Amino acid sequence: MSLLKKLFGGGNATPSEQASETHQGFTITPTPVKDGGKYRIGARIEKEVGGTLKTHDLIRADTFDDLDGANTASIGKARQMIDEQGDRLFG
Repeated sequence: MSLLKKLFGGGNATPSEQASETHQGFTITPTPVKDGGKYRIGARIEKEVGGTLKTHDLIRADTFDDLDGANTASIGKARQMIDEQGDRLFG
């Protein structure tokens, strides 16, 4: 792992074991963050708007003991944000 990743926190991200899914035209990819022995909610929300791919990285303080639970919760929280904010996520 590079020194820059260690310094700026890039080394704590864990690859998702769950595939991306689509919700109301947005693509949700769970990206929980390993925090000690637990996982924090994390997801990447993407949508093409006006020919440009827009991305919002969601991170929350909620923690889970297992990766599967964190993946499920990450998708649920991303869906909730999409339902509440829609394209304003990118503004």
